Amino acid sequence: MFLKNLSLTNYRNYETMSLSFDGPIQLFIGNNAQGKTNALESIYVLALAKSHRTPRDKELISWDADYATIRSDVLRRYGSVRLELQLTTKGKRAKINGMEQQKLSAYVGALNVVMFAPEDLSIVKGAPAQRRRFIDMEIGQVSPTYLYYLSNYNKVLAQRNQLLKDLAMKKSNSLEMLAIWNTQLADLAVKLLRKRFEFIRKLETWAQEIHTGITDGRERLSLHYVNSSPVTEEMTIDQAVDKMLAAYEEVRDREIMRGSTLIGPHRDDFSLKVNNMDVQTYGSQGQQRTSALSIKLAEIELIKEEVGEYPVLLLDDVLSELDEHRQTLLLETIQDRVQTFVSTTGVEGLKHQVLQQASRFYVREGKISGER
Repeated sequence: MFLKNLSLTNYRNYETMSLSFDGPIQLFIGNNAQGKTNALESIYVLALAKSHRTPRDKELISWDADYATIRSDVLRRYGSVRLELQLTTKGKRAKINGMEQQKLSAYVGALNVVMFAPEDLSIVKGAPAQRRRFIDMEIGQVSPTYLYYLSNYNKVLAQRNQLLKDLAMKKSNSLEMLAIWNTQLADLAVKLLRKRFEFIRKLETWAQEIHTGITDGRERLSLHYVNSSPVTEEMTIDQAVDKMLAAYEEVRDREIMRGSTLIGPHRDDFSLKVNNMDVQTYGSQGQQRTSALSIKLAEIELIKEEVGEYPVLLLDDVLSELDEHRQTLLLETIQDRVQTFVSTTGVEGLKHQVLQQASRFYVREGKISGER
């Protein structure tokens, strides 16, 4: 897929901005705090209807405006698609070819992106919540049903947690209502888990091959889903639901005491191991960087496998974080295959031939000038 253009209105420090793209690599060059990351972020937001930097949409809207709009014409293998996302303080409006989408789950996936930024090292060494978010965002891009299940799961989870709090404070004694929430939550949890098991397995297949190449065969990367429930990948749906319901019963008293649901996808994690060693805890900084790079390159291939075409790649100030070997491997992987947007403070350290042929856009105080 290929972004033919990008237009912004009232987006962060861009009052108005309109760019056209014709080459596979786009370099956004400028000093810090000028708007380079904002430009790349807007493409991510256009694709996923949420930012990788903040959960608050209000921060994406210029401080003196009531709304922000992102537009782009995206060339897909089946033709051109016009995407528009409007952000307001009251919510989002998403359009595909001028038609407003009633649910964001029907919109997400029209454009697929992979973002790689320095903070993505958190996938390796950050908190479990960051890895859960990574899983949810990536599966959601290629599976609208996953987003639907996730949204419903979070709604039921909130209702169940409220009931647990009420039971703890003696405001309710309705164990019958708890049983109803258990049934609904177990069904949704199993649907999410089956998608996650499949995703981790596929991601590992691609990441292992890539990691082996980066390390010249010295290291083997493996991914392991860390499950808070007794559900396993081998179980049928009925078996998994029964296991989940039994697990809720086992922890019921503890959950009531704490007023919170203690097991389920919202509590899960995944681990990364290099040569059977937990890289999150014991890996060197180099091993953690290589693992993060392997995961990101694996994302690109996994999306290609799922949707039939490569996603757009966003490299936000990340090339300077990689040594020459990793930088070369990344650029050779994407060469002539993946439309890539790169933000950087300068081109002096970017010697690779791929970057020398890139289109260049210079960013200063929310204004962008282009130069081939």
